[in-house]
Amino acid sequence: MDTILVVNAGSSSVKFQVFAIDGDGRLRRQIKGQMDGIGSRPRLRATGAGGEKLAERAYPIEAVADVPAALQVAGDWLRDEREIAPLAVGHRVVHGGPDYDKPVLIDHGIVSRLDRYSALAPLHQPHNLAPIRTLLANFPNLPQVACFDTAFHRGHGDLADFYAIPRRLHQEGVRRYGFHGLSYEYISKTLPKVAPEIADGRVIVAHLGSGASMCALNNGRSVESTMGFTAVDGLPMGTRPGQIDPGVILFLTLIKGMSPNDVQNFLYRDCGLKGLSGVSNDMRELQASDDPNASFAVEYFVYRAALNVGMLAAALQGVDGFVFTAGIGENSDSIRARIAERLGWLGIALDPAENARHASKISRPGTTPVYVVPTDEELMIAQHTLALLWSKRPSTQAKERAS
Repeated sequence: MDTILVVNAGSSSVKFQVFAIDGDGRLRRQIKGQMDGIGSRPRLRATGAGGEKLAERAYPIEAVADVPAALQVAGDWLRDEREIAPLAVGHRVVHGGPDYDKPVLIDHGIVSRLDRYSALAPLHQPHNLAPIRTLLANFPNLPQVACFDTAFHRGHGDLADFYAIPRRLHQEGVRRYGFHGLSYEYISKTLPKVAPEIADGRVIVAHLGSGASMCALNNGRSVESTMGFTAVDGLPMGTRPGQIDPGVILFLTLIKGMSPNDVQNFLYRDCGLKGLSGVSNDMRELQASDDPNASFAVEYFVYRAALNVGMLAAALQGVDGFVFTAGIGENSDSIRARIAERLGWLGIALDPAENARHASKISRPGTTPVYVVPTDEELMIAQHTLALLWSKRPSTQAKERAS
């Protein structure tokens, strides 16, 4: 059976999923797995379509020292034990810069261009590109597709896209991009099925996880986002501060004597919930802690989330619906409730019982509809990869596939 492999690589893990292509061209999730603990306690875990365990293996540190090695281990397992030989591989790439507003078939030149944006997404971009380079070197004829977290937002109008800086810098690519676009695109495409009452309206989607942002959708299209030039902007996150006065950066460099690299590491690794609490970057640990600084970090997250909803509501000139998604948004009923409490002025009021049982619709009757919609970035990547793969085939083959 033909398959698509989806790869989402981070600094210490490589997540992967395999989608089978049914006869009618639909994608069916077949395997979900990851190599985590890279360079410390490497482990391969994988489950099948029904959640059954397919693999649970530990490896010595020296066997899986980096992302390419992890990809090699996962690839060997898929090929040798699961007999998976994908038609193509789809990758999540966080930053597409000004050049890429849709998925692209990868070659060495594109990888070089995407590497230019590594400084704009240091927690993601270098690691997104590592498995791409490995596969290019070892399987040069295997089609690879880059799917960008910035692409969904590229239709923003100039008022949302520009910074108040000289236009020449905007022309060089210094603009507000927005991120988590694959998640928002999935939600946009899913709303007509799960929440038709709001799908064509003005909807704010809150992607709340270790990385967090919000997006304003109008008729399913992104019109504004809390993130900008980089993925450090907007909401406070696990280790990133979110919105911060540029003067703080000047203070750190001019007064505190920090180098650019020091500042980059500080902003991406030592701030956010971790910096505020001094306890953890994990919302679950913070909510379970009796440390007052942990409580403050949680309340700060809630407060800033509500503030950003106000900004997006102004961009939309009203709100017809609200959606929670991603790790915190999908799983923390208490965070959902605390954010909703601050949004009563938008007509938002949760049904406590529905929220506690993590129902799809959690708002009270007669109030602004609020939904919890699990995101699926990997399926979005697989769909983009398959569509691009078919578009490159001769038209007669594409028609045969579609028939």
